[in-house]
Amino acid sequence: MKAFKRGAIVLILMLATVNLTQAQNYNIKRVFIYNFIKYVQWPPAYSQGDFVIGVVGNSEMVKHLEDMATKKKAGGRTIIIKKYKSISEISKCNMLFIPKERSNLLPQILKATANISTLIISEKDGMAKSGSGINFVMIDGKPKFELNTAAIEQKNLRVSNELLSLAIKI
Repeated sequence: MKAFKRGAIVLILMLATVNLTQAQNYNIKRVFIYNFIKYVQWPPAYSQGDFVIGVVGNSEMVKHLEDMATKKKAGGRTIIIKKYKSISEISKCNMLFIPKERSNLLPQILKATANISTLIISEKDGMAKSGSGINFVMIDGKPKFELNTAAIEQKNLRVSNELLSLAIKI
C-alpha cells in the first residue's frame, strides 16, 4: 500500500511538472503573438476598431491570450479574444491561432479564410509548409517560429524585416 501511495505521489508530481511546462509554453507563445502584432501590418480595413485574435476549439491558449488582452493593447486598440467552436463560425479577425489538436483542420480553415487578411498561427511541425503564416516549433529545446512568406503575402499582410530576421523562413 505504501508503494502505491509513493507511486501515486510521484505520478502527481510528474503531471504537475508537465502542466507547468505546458503553461510556460503557452506563456512564451503569448509573448510571441503579442510581438507579432507589432511587426505585422494589416490592410487598412483590418487596422481599425478592436484587434481580434481568434482561437479554434477549446485550447488552454485562450486563457493565456485573455490574460494578455486585459493588460495589453494593440497600438491603442483593444485586444479581443474570440473562441471558434467550428470553422463556420470563423469571421473577420486579425489573427487565428490553431492549436496542435486542431491542426488537421488547416486545409478547411485556409479555404474559409481565403478572402480575409487573417494571420494564421499554428503549433504543429509541418504546418507552415502546409499554408500557415506562422508556425511555432521547438528546436534544440528552444521555442522558435517558422514564417511562410508566400502565405503571408497571400493574405495581403506585410512583415517587418526585424520579424523576418528572427524567423525560420519557409
